[in-house]
Amino acid sequence: MRKAFVLLSLTATGIFLSCLAIVFSFFEKDKRLVHLMSKWWSLCHLKVTGIKVSLHGAEHLPEPPFILMCNHQSALDIFTLIAGLPLVFKWLAKRELFRIPFLGWAMTRADYVSIDRENPREALKAIDEAGRKIREGMIIVIFPEGTRSEDGNLLPFKQGVFNLAQRAKVPIVPIGICGTSRLQPKGSFIPQQKGIVYINIGEPVEVSGKGSAEKARIMHEVRGRIEGLMACQET
Repeated sequence: MRKAFVLLSLTATGIFLSCLAIVFSFFEKDKRLVHLMSKWWSLCHLKVTGIKVSLHGAEHLPEPPFILMCNHQSALDIFTLIAGLPLVFKWLAKRELFRIPFLGWAMTRADYVSIDRENPREALKAIDEAGRKIREGMIIVIFPEGTRSEDGNLLPFKQGVFNLAQRAKVPIVPIGICGTSRLQPKGSFIPQQKGIVYINIGEPVEVSGKGSAEKARIMHEVRGRIEGLMACQET
């Protein structure tokens, strides 16, 4: 009964707020109301499922623009980041998500960045465009692992997202999420239990220069900071 109620609530509120977001998107340039719709959806979903968010380290957030990079444990990460972060931001997401009715249409109207993993040329164009938008002030959230971890440990990072960081030439803010894989394991469509998700924000990693050596340094530093933030406790 609970599962059916949660699924009905998630679907109904998602469709309704996606439609509102699409409408609002035609009347505002910065898409703040569009982001507000996604925040309401996330807060509603977390309320229904009994999930609370504990945010720490918000004082580390610099002035925009910057890139947020976070570990990825569960589909629940999306809802907790939208609900918990005190920011208006965009997502870097795989193209398949943009094909989902209502949700995908709203994502397109929200100016989220679509990446086609099967087409390197198109992916490069998307990265160049995203780099330009970030330099103009857009905040973007990226999961550098590219997919969800099954055991909670960090997977290898994708190099393409760090190419984007070098093109944008803005700081990377590391984030560690803890609790989502336990509450909603990979493969689960909804949370399996109530609980707390911890979002820990670390100090920014500065990005300067080009080349593979600089990229390797950035990747190593970001990975180390995210690993240090993946604790279910205050940091």
